[in-house]
Amino acid sequence: MTIDIPGYKAGTYALDPAHSEVGFEVRHMMISKVRGAFAFKEATFTLPENPLEASVTAKVDVASVDTKDEGRDGHLRSADFFDTENHPTMTFVSTGVRENGGDFLVDGDLTIKGTTKPVTFELELGGFGTDPWGGYKGGATAKGSINREEFGLTWNAALESGGVLVGKDIKITLDLQAGLQA
Repeated sequence: MTIDIPGYKAGTYALDPAHSEVGFEVRHMMISKVRGAFAFKEATFTLPENPLEASVTAKVDVASVDTKDEGRDGHLRSADFFDTENHPTMTFVSTGVRENGGDFLVDGDLTIKGTTKPVTFELELGGFGTDPWGGYKGGATAKGSINREEFGLTWNAALESGGVLVGKDIKITLDLQAGLQA
């Protein structure tokens, strides 16, 4: 099957960290949402002639967690959550790409705090193009969700009103831009 993607160029693309982010969202006190972000360490996208054979490997700096509350961020870095001293990196390695209507699904293995589980991200291509300096770029947004408890992130606190302080379902949004390597 041939998939036509306007501007698609086969090759190896390196993540542009200045234009990329790993965002997340989780329920707080069962009444609101907390949003935060992590910084990428690196990511490589291998795009062969057939887009369905593409692959990605990515590493995220877990200590870079930023929820706009230094106290909460410190707690997230602690052994109660990510234990960044012993597990400084979160990784994703794709295992396959599938077409889903006009978009794609990217399957892969996500490792957090030493635990690896399969996940699927819905990928929306933003497109491809040449920047003002002659570099060739590609952009996309990937969305998925995980149950944090499956990765050993089980800390919580009961609330007087019932329920818990931190939800177990985490929505993940990756905003990605990468440059074609020479």
